Amino acid sequence: MENLSQTPSNQPKAMLPNATAVLVLGICSIVFGCFYIGLVLGIIGLVLANKSRKMYRENPTIWDGYSQLNAGWIMSIIGIVLGAIYIVYVIVMFAIFGAFMTSFWNMSQYS
Repeated sequence: MENLSQTPSNQPKAMLPNATAVLVLGICSIVFGCFYIGLVLGIIGLVLANKSRKMYRENPTIWDGYSQLNAGWIMSIIGIVLGAIYIVYVIVMFAIFGAFMTSFWNMSQYS
C-alpha cells in the first residue's frame, strides 16, 4: 500500500516573499547609484532582504528563491556603497568649489 501522507519534502516550496522585489531594488540601486535615489533603494532592498532572510533561516525547507534573495541583498549593499561614495564625492566637490570661490573672491577684493 502507498503512503499517501504528504511530507514537507513532497510539497512544493513557496517563493520567499519579496525575493523578486529585493532583486529589482538591488539592480536599481546600482543603476541609480550616482543619484540620491540609489541610496534609498538600496536601503529599502536591504531591509526587505533582512526580513526574508530571517524567515528563510527559521525554516529553510519550505522556502525557495534564496539565491535570488541573496543576489538582491548583495546588490543592495553595493548600491548603498556606491550611493555613499557619490554623496562623499558631492561634499568634497562643494568644499573644493567653495574654497576656490572664497579664494577668488579674496583675490578680486584686493585687486
